[in-house]
Amino acid sequence: MSNNEAIKAVAKKVIETESTAINHLKSLIDDEFSSAVTHIFESPGRVVITGIGKSAIIATKIVATLNSTGTPAVFMHAADAIHGDLGTIQKDDTVICISKSGNTPEIKVLVPLLKNGANTLIAITANKDSLLGQQADYVLNAYVEKEACPNNLAPTTSTTAQLVIGDALAICLLDLRGFTSKDFAKYHPGGALGKKLYLRVRDVVTANMQPEVSPDTDVKKVIVEISEKMLGATAVTEQGKIVGVITDGDIRRMLNRYDNIGKLVARDIMSVNPKSIEADALAVDAMEMMEKNSISQLLVEDDKGYAGVLHLHNLIKEGIL
Repeated sequence: MSNNEAIKAVAKKVIETESTAINHLKSLIDDEFSSAVTHIFESPGRVVITGIGKSAIIATKIVATLNSTGTPAVFMHAADAIHGDLGTIQKDDTVICISKSGNTPEIKVLVPLLKNGANTLIAITANKDSLLGQQADYVLNAYVEKEACPNNLAPTTSTTAQLVIGDALAICLLDLRGFTSKDFAKYHPGGALGKKLYLRVRDVVTANMQPEVSPDTDVKKVIVEISEKMLGATAVTEQGKIVGVITDGDIRRMLNRYDNIGKLVARDIMSVNPKSIEADALAVDAMEMMEKNSISQLLVEDDKGYAGVLHLHNLIKEGIL
């Protein structure tokens, strides 16, 4: 077997091992899992998640997922907890401790300290009979038969299982909270994801110049308006209301059709009933409208009438595409 084939075979084996383990987790979701979710949902406090080694890394990801889906959470490293960070835990907080074995030295020291308080302790572990499993108020079973590591040593399948249990926990809480895309946008205002959820046409189009001509504007002035405003189109308006649009394409078609353009005006070459969108519409909806109609500009309207031109390049620049 060539090196390429051997590498692909190992990779496929890892994926197969981990996918089998994840699929098995479905059979481990029980009433105790439901009770733990319900407790967190009804608790007035935060979720404090702790772990050691690779489990600590998984804990930070679960914290991030919970925070972004409406459940306040903080990370507390298990090693740091026994050296002063126990003060992270507040009165009404729920503590989740992640450990495959549930019996590591740090966990054995930490668990009794956690039990000294009145906080509820939830374990995510592959060993329900461990010290952690026995002391926890709720145990979320993350049992895996073996690691993807051929020596069954490096945390691979086990950390994947922990992550999946954390995701399941977060999404169950999201569902209970009725967490919507609008709520999601509050926690994700930056980047393309956030912009798709909150950025509106008005926010983009205000930075553009506003090309506008009347139906009686002569063609030369129309061309100048399109050129100077640099959006590849101009609205044709009457008393502030849109009656048509003229694009670069309309100008090219005019030049092909007419030998003498000196007497032409905007109404002779404009397209009537142009595609338009409300200024308060989401920018992502404008993107969908452009794609559906194979156009690169949209006229924008608000309660006062014509409000500007939105160009495809605006949306690309904002990361909507």
